[in-house]
Amino acid sequence: MKRPARTKPASRVTIRDVAAHAHVNISTVSRALNPEARHLISDEAVVRVIESARAVGYRPNKLASALTSGRSHVVGILLPDIENAVFPPIIRGIEERLAAEGYAALIANAAGSAADRERVLEQMFERQVDGLVVATASRDDQVVRRCILEHVPVVLVNRSEDHRLAPEVVNDDFYSMQMAVDHLVGLGHRKIGHVAGPNNLATGFARSQGFQLAAQRNRIANSHMVEAAEFTRGAGRVACAELLKRYRSITAIVAANDLIALGCYDCLAALGLRCPQDVSIVGHNDIPLVDMVNPPLTTVRIQHREMGRKAAQLLLERFAAPDTKPVRVTLAPELMVRGSTAAPPRGSRQEG
Repeated sequence: MKRPARTKPASRVTIRDVAAHAHVNISTVSRALNPEARHLISDEAVVRVIESARAVGYRPNKLASALTSGRSHVVGILLPDIENAVFPPIIRGIEERLAAEGYAALIANAAGSAADRERVLEQMFERQVDGLVVATASRDDQVVRRCILEHVPVVLVNRSEDHRLAPEVVNDDFYSMQMAVDHLVGLGHRKIGHVAGPNNLATGFARSQGFQLAAQRNRIANSHMVEAAEFTRGAGRVACAELLKRYRSITAIVAANDLIALGCYDCLAALGLRCPQDVSIVGHNDIPLVDMVNPPLTTVRIQHREMGRKAAQLLLERFAAPDTKPVRVTLAPELMVRGSTAAPPRGSRQEG
């Protein structure tokens, strides 16, 4: 049977077609379609060209434009775990702000080893991204250093690094822990544990430091901590089991994030303990659906979308003034009290 002949692809509409439709010179079209050059022609000409471009179905050749201007108008976003529900609203905030300025986002999952992150970073450079928003950074991060070396503007979101080499947008993690501990103390808890996040990440480190400071301010002698290997549900379950094994009198747990808190739920269920009747649990981040679990999770809500918007704004400012001193933007959290916290049980379990 004879194969049908392939249809010839439609020829690409060019600025020559736009110029012919608008009855203007090609140079006028070029200026009208370039926001930075529109001031060189009349408003009437700009309107006529844009209407003609729509009429003939013209789409700018982004690659050619990038070669001419040196700008791709693409921003890379590096995530440590694309399945972590904390990141979609952050990404939404980034995309909203970037889109308003004509930029598109290129999102990559940069989990895994340092070599994996380096590979993803190299791919971003190869695609000529104008800058990067990074949520993967450790406290001493090579991705940030590499971006600076390559003269690629970079902003950290929901992460910080110890040397303050790049602008960053973070939650006030110390205040988060203060609110969580104050809430539990207000319910009558005095034996409070913390399942911390990885210490090499700024969020894990800051929240563990914040927890310890909050415990001291509340004059809690019986506060204990175990570090989870990752910000995951499975790691939270393992760390919670170790915490309760070491310190059996604990009546409340502050988890470094909501996934770890859900791992604590799993651990309590496996041990035959009830939340909150036996052990109260507080999470962190307020990711989607934690208000739907049983019991609904008391947690600290961070400003996810605003965090993304602020990060994008800092990057745009970096494009305009690349040599300015890096700044830190800190956003205030909010405690969401739900069903996973209650007064401690009478005759709480004793250490032994």
